[in-house]
Amino acid sequence: MSDARSIIATLRRGEALGAEDLAWFARGLADGRVSDAQAGAFAMGICLRGLDEAGRVALTRAMRDSGQILSWDLPGPVLDKHSTGGVGDCVSLVLAPALAACGAYVPMISGRGLGHTGGTLDKLESIPGVTTALEEGHFRQVVAEAGCAIVSATGNIAPADKRLYAVRDVTATVESLDLITASILSKKLAAGLEGLVLDVKLGSGAFMKSAGDARALAEALVSTATAAGCPTRALITDMSQPLAPALGNALEVDAAMQVLVGALRGRLFDITCALGGTLLASGGLAADVAAGEAALAQAITSGRAAEHFGRMIRAMGGPVRFADDWQRFLPEAPVIREIPARAAGVVSAMDGEALGLAVVNLGGGRLVESDVVDPAVGLSDVVPLGAQVSVGQPLARVHAARESQAERAVRAVQGAIRIGDQTPEAPPLIVERIGT
Repeated sequence: MSDARSIIATLRRGEALGAEDLAWFARGLADGRVSDAQAGAFAMGICLRGLDEAGRVALTRAMRDSGQILSWDLPGPVLDKHSTGGVGDCVSLVLAPALAACGAYVPMISGRGLGHTGGTLDKLESIPGVTTALEEGHFRQVVAEAGCAIVSATGNIAPADKRLYAVRDVTATVESLDLITASILSKKLAAGLEGLVLDVKLGSGAFMKSAGDARALAEALVSTATAAGCPTRALITDMSQPLAPALGNALEVDAAMQVLVGALRGRLFDITCALGGTLLASGGLAADVAAGEAALAQAITSGRAAEHFGRMIRAMGGPVRFADDWQRFLPEAPVIREIPARAAGVVSAMDGEALGLAVVNLGGGRLVESDVVDPAVGLSDVVPLGAQVSVGQPLARVHAARESQAERAVRAVQGAIRIGDQTPEAPPLIVERIGT
């Protein structure tokens, strides 16, 4: 018979935990039998001792099974994507409706801003009237009618993860490969997916700063999800600069809409097609990845993806004709200032994390959980790596609630964007593919 003390003692000794022990602990997290102190000790034990691959799969399954697991009866594959987080990363807003336009169904359970990165739910909720906390029946209806829904997890989805994550956040045990893997996948697998693609970010704007760490996480996620019954692939992608030329909730919605209506190409469009092409191939909707990428691109350029996005927004309480005239509905900051370059030269490097924190400090993210997010603030028109600039030329535009906040953001951005003499070698957008 398992109990919390014996499981923690086994971890402390460095011995392998069995699937039954991990399942008991996950149930105990969900129903309260495990105390906060025991949860913290468990997290620290895994952080220090680690799990083997079988243990990681067992923990992921146990946390998935701690709550409700959705099942679907739809005339197409149920697919989804998860990103490990980056700056200017609004891929989900483009990818979900594009996949829906290609015949997939996307029940995307997303999160809010974390650290220097923005949250998809915060971005969607910058659209007036949109509600991401949907009851299950409403969630299913939106998925069936629009082909996609981007929502927050209910209390019934992976409750063990919700409990353990809160403990990890205050016990310095967030950065554990095993716990990160189980946390991400338990929620995704509880959504009843038939295929998943992971966008593992690498670079200054990502949580993973080294290629080795990014590869280890991608491989752990792919092997664990696949062993747990969900065919999964991963792309390690470059985050040495913002993915979209905008950072901030409403500003990123605007960037996503520009891609959806064909007014903006570049990195955001390209990575959406790469991730979507991989999913369409794994879900049987394309012969191979190249064919899937072509189908995704056509769904966007034809306007069909924008149509599905508009349906989703309408079904979630937003404006009826949002996709036709989105800029009229999005909030606008009262202070908009250009950020001048202090030197002439070439944009040679960016501190993506610093750019993200500049947006957080404007009010576009949370310093503590109770902070209220200002959906209008952020940065727009951010120059790309390799751009030639002269003294005084705008590096970006800051959108702020007050002049004092704008001034601080100007200094932060000027410090985060390095001007040099030589054009940098641009890293590839897709660094590596795992499981393909």
